[in-house]
Amino acid sequence: MHDDGRYDDPRLTGGDGRSPDDPVSRETSYQEWAVNDPRDASPHPVDPTARPDPSTGAVRPVSSAPANVPPVRDPHDPSDGPVNAPTPRPAAARANVAVSARFEPQTPASAVPHQPGAAAVETTTSPADTPPATGYAEETGADPYVSRETPTREEDDPPLAMEAMRAVQILNPSGEVSMPRPDRTRVMCVANQKGGVGKTTTTVNLAVALALHGNRVLVVDLDPQGNASTGLNVPHHTGVPDVYDCLIDSVPLAEVAQAVEGIPNLWCVPATIDLAGAEIELVSVVARESRLSRAIEAYPGHFDYVFIDCPPSLGLLTVNALVAAQEVLIPIQCEYYALEGLNQLINNINLVRQHLNPKLDVSTILLTMYDRRTRLADAVEQDVRNHFGDKVLQAVIPRNVRVSEAPSYGQSVMTYDPGSRGATSYFEAAQEIAERGVKEPVSRNA
Repeated sequence: MHDDGRYDDPRLTGGDGRSPDDPVSRETSYQEWAVNDPRDASPHPVDPTARPDPSTGAVRPVSSAPANVPPVRDPHDPSDGPVNAPTPRPAAARANVAVSARFEPQTPASAVPHQPGAAAVETTTSPADTPPATGYAEETGADPYVSRETPTREEDDPPLAMEAMRAVQILNPSGEVSMPRPDRTRVMCVANQKGGVGKTTTTVNLAVALALHGNRVLVVDLDPQGNASTGLNVPHHTGVPDVYDCLIDSVPLAEVAQAVEGIPNLWCVPATIDLAGAEIELVSVVARESRLSRAIEAYPGHFDYVFIDCPPSLGLLTVNALVAAQEVLIPIQCEYYALEGLNQLINNINLVRQHLNPKLDVSTILLTMYDRRTRLADAVEQDVRNHFGDKVLQAVIPRNVRVSEAPSYGQSVMTYDPGSRGATSYFEAAQEIAERGVKEPVSRNA
């Protein structure tokens, strides 16, 4: 071959009988070229890096053009047959092509279709690529493939699916009565003179959980801060009728209660900042300790539960709540300060029982803000359970950021994030309270 812009290929000069007018591009690749091809007039250059096959001695020829370009055929050559007809290759060419394949990159076995007569290739299939067993294997008696890592039915559900299942269970979209309703109204006072232990949060979430599952619930916000009203998205600004009007002006409770939006069977008596002066104004009022009790008894409707959210003190407002209630629910934070003031609260409850309300009983104790990472939380839990026994609920409320975020949206954690750990814990606590009320019925408040 000379470097003068032309090829010494006989196919270009017409030495093989072909027409010299047949245009052939310099970039044309002859895919059918092979050693000992009878149509080739001259031997092809050989790749110096290629090793010959020990069995046949054939060597892969040099090909500088892409392998996917089809060969150029002469339409005037009768030996080639029709232009579009496939050209048969001699046995030697097929053998050399098979040999040359050894020096080319191999294609994955999964990408090569099965050809008749081809040798079987061993492939390794991972357990993840194996399809699961179907009913066909069971009908035919064949042994289906079972991976050693096959999860159980409980572990098979992903976390998001489990969270969605919990959310549907808590929200109860069907509206069925899934929690037992007590035979008589249960008036529960949520009290603890220590602040920040979760009284308001417990009141709101337990009330919403019971109302979502078919119980008629009334929440009385007796805290001048009005946090329970905020958590239920009930207006409690100045000028709104509130519990202060019931205590001071003897306004009927039915005129003050507001239905909670989005939660059926739930009502709330809001509290405004005016309630802060009720402590002083009640001093000169006759029967000041039983003002709230009379207002609840005079309510014309019937409730399954009445929750009273008390302020963090032992003043006249808390005394009114203890006199009106039949049961006391004490939320206890899993810290030492919460245990320190618990003894004083029990003493005051005993005084109210002796002089004002002999039916009052500490029926429920709920552990809140439990942090499983600390030994202190475990020690507090053990001390409370050893002292109060069965009065402590088995459900424990953990520290959960969703519980703290919910009031900023005017919701409870039951509707804000029903699949969270906080919502699940309060749901279990509400269910346990409902089951205890059925086993031990209390007197009705009418």
